[in-house]
Amino acid sequence: MRLTTKGRYAVTAMIDLSLNQGHGPVTLRSISQNQGISLSYLEQLFAKMRKSGLISGTRGPGGGYILNRDVDRISIADIVVAVDEPLDITECAGREDCQDGRRCLSHGLWSELSDQLYGFLAGISLGELMRQSGLTRIREESRQVEVPSLADTA
Repeated sequence: MRLTTKGRYAVTAMIDLSLNQGHGPVTLRSISQNQGISLSYLEQLFAKMRKSGLISGTRGPGGGYILNRDVDRISIADIVVAVDEPLDITECAGREDCQDGRRCLSHGLWSELSDQLYGFLAGISLGELMRQSGLTRIREESRQVEVPSLADTA
């Protein structure tokens, strides 16, 4: 099981958004510049996260995105699932028809692992992740926080 860039970029973008929204709505352009994620890719991710209710957006001058809930009430699983990243690692997507329409011999193992993965990510809030990473120290003198880019964390 490996999370694709969709899930990783969504989490990174949500961290950037949460760090910078204290000064009003955050533009996708600023997140794109901060994180080195293409603007068109962010637009797709944010449309899905907006549809799931994690964020809301405003148009026009001064527009951008804000979180709809406190960072401690948004789990990493919420973010990953919102962008259609599957957290089910069974071959059959949980339908139990893995082997010629029947449940395979190892289905229970992969199903339980999927549950564990979801539970792990559901147990970590966006706020907790930020605190663990030391990212909650926001610079007062700047509108934008210097958030490490994905390249800096690889």
